[in-house]
Amino acid sequence: MRLLSGPGRGAAALLPVLLFFFAVSGLGAQERTMNLEESIRRALERSPSLAQTEASLVSAQQGRRTAVGAYIPRVSASGGASKNSSTRYDERTQTTIEGSSESYSGSLSGSLSLWDGGARGYALAMARADLFGAEATLEDQRNNVIFQTKNLYFAALRQADLLEVNLRRVDQAEESLAMVRRQAQVGTGTTSDTLRAKLELTNAQQAVLQSQNNVRSAQFALGRQVGLGGPVVPLMPDQLDPEPLALSETEIFDLAEESSAMVRSASASADAAELAVKSARAAYWPTLSMSSGYSWSNNEPSFSNGNTSWNMRLSGSYTIFNGFSREASVVRSVNQSRVAQLQEADARLQIRELVDGALQTVRTTEQAIALAEQALAVAQEDLRVVRERYRLGVATSLDLVISQISLRQADVDVVLARYDFALAKADLEALIGRAL
Repeated sequence: MRLLSGPGRGAAALLPVLLFFFAVSGLGAQERTMNLEESIRRALERSPSLAQTEASLVSAQQGRRTAVGAYIPRVSASGGASKNSSTRYDERTQTTIEGSSESYSGSLSGSLSLWDGGARGYALAMARADLFGAEATLEDQRNNVIFQTKNLYFAALRQADLLEVNLRRVDQAEESLAMVRRQAQVGTGTTSDTLRAKLELTNAQQAVLQSQNNVRSAQFALGRQVGLGGPVVPLMPDQLDPEPLALSETEIFDLAEESSAMVRSASASADAAELAVKSARAAYWPTLSMSSGYSWSNNEPSFSNGNTSWNMRLSGSYTIFNGFSREASVVRSVNQSRVAQLQEADARLQIRELVDGALQTVRTTEQAIALAEQALAVAQEDLRVVRERYRLGVATSLDLVISQISLRQADVDVVLARYDFALAKADLEALIGRAL
């Protein structure tokens, strides 16, 4: 495995420990490798939050369907059959006479609202706005799931790279310990030098074990995200180094404000709230409706010789006073519309703020990568010089240990900077809803 193939004698010395760790922690958990595209696909298929948002979208679709149905006449049918028994006493014959009577009936009726002050039209427009908002919310949730998956994916890669850094630290510590021992044999090293070198080696080995725990935890977290009950080893993407963004800063801001799921959802809510005001004011208009029906009844189960009737009715109504319910409804809807408009405006400002922060993070982390690589080169050269100075008896073992620690930190900084850039770019892509 790549994670167990650290260079040099340090990795070889830790190999039995790491193999035992894998044997114990791997019981009942089959390890699996996966690339980023497959991880995102599986996460989208198995995300509970995304499934819940999809259910909300289905509910919004049914709401629009119901609003359309308000323009269609309501039709109902009914039917029935009954049989009644009767018993009477005949005084003439002084006997009890039993009998029965039957009845059958059926009816068909329909009704249609001809005018309701425009409430149906506003309800349909509100349903469409709600559906638009549900679609935007679904897209926003989908972007969030993609970002979460990338976050966990890169976290697992980062922990694996940090493990390799600590394995190299073990190699460096063993090389320094061997150098100190050689110097002690020729009389230029002290017991304190040897003890310091051993302590650094012990610390490096402990760091490897901690890194191994972190790798395992990160891989299990990724496995849960993609719907697996075990660790998932992420494959390194083909391109992880910084590249120029596909859009300019102005284009990114414009795209975020126009097509961001956050803004579109807030805009749909504002439209729906404005339509709710018009719907509430429709209660001041009179209503007009029409209904019609046909009925049939007979004492025999036959359509012939039955009694039939039909009716048609045109009715209108106007609410003169209903205890200020209309007024209260209008006031509430006006206030809710004002709040929704302010929330839409704030969403546009917020998306610009978030995009600007993500852009700045992308720029700073890109610069941090270059600085960290420079620092790593300096630290590597510093360790080489300090080792040579120690061999010549000019530097102390403390200088050697400090130089090793500095190199290890520079190595860690390079790893962190690379993945900080990847996460910052993923955050920016989630905000604008497209890849860069």
